[in-house]
Amino acid sequence: MRRRKLTLFPIAIALAIGLYQYFGADKVMNPETGRSARVALSSQQEEALGLQSYREVIAQSETVRSGPDYERVERVARRLAAATGTAGSGFNWQVTLVRSSQANAFCLPGGKIVVYTGILPYTKTDDGLAAVMGHEMAHAIARHGSQRLLRSSVAQTLMAGAQFSLSDLEPQQRYAVMAALGAGAQYGVLLPFSRTHETEADEMGLIYMARAGYEPAETIAFWERMQASRGGRQPPEFASTHPSHETRIEHLREFLPKARSANPNGRAPAVER
Repeated sequence: MRRRKLTLFPIAIALAIGLYQYFGADKVMNPETGRSARVALSSQQEEALGLQSYREVIAQSETVRSGPDYERVERVARRLAAATGTAGSGFNWQVTLVRSSQANAFCLPGGKIVVYTGILPYTKTDDGLAAVMGHEMAHAIARHGSQRLLRSSVAQTLMAGAQFSLSDLEPQQRYAVMAALGAGAQYGVLLPFSRTHETEADEMGLIYMARAGYEPAETIAFWERMQASRGGRQPPEFASTHPSHETRIEHLREFLPKARSANPNGRAPAVER
């Protein structure tokens, strides 16, 4: 019987390609935190993809174009956009309110914001809405999506190399090893990386809120309402893209003094109308 073995050459090639992918990518610096990171796409590519996705969402949704909720979303978006300063000055900020039961909001690369009406009962006030929108706008300014895309691409390259290296093993044995490697990449690298982005966006969102003249502490009240609405039910933090509500709230409390120092006078920036 032929002896089945591990072949290291494919994984060595994949490692070399993965290193080239990562270190050959553009390096960017977060304008608020100073953290450096590498990204998979240029800002122009990100903006084009963001605009395409935004148009697709709007085309498939029922949008709200008038009324108090619409005016609130527009008002908060203008003040927060002004609060992003030079980091967000190159963004073509645009916000759309979508009628939906989803308690969600997001900001696509380039500054395209979507807020679902289902989240408004939890935000309640302008301050609560600013907590959500500031966080989502921070993701776009920090280019978190492009960072995650690069990590995922490198992980896929390495997994492909491992697959070839294990090709001489028995199918069951190969499946077991690949499953273990996949779980290691997911829980040991990709999910923690995503949670780091969430924490960074929380911090940046608080800073934007303070600069815009909103009360940063309302972010904590918002997350407490979200936690209560779910009855405390959450997946384990290690298996989630987001920190647990308890971890998030604790960190927000710790970061509040630093956020408030971004606008010690509490005045909102001037905005274009």
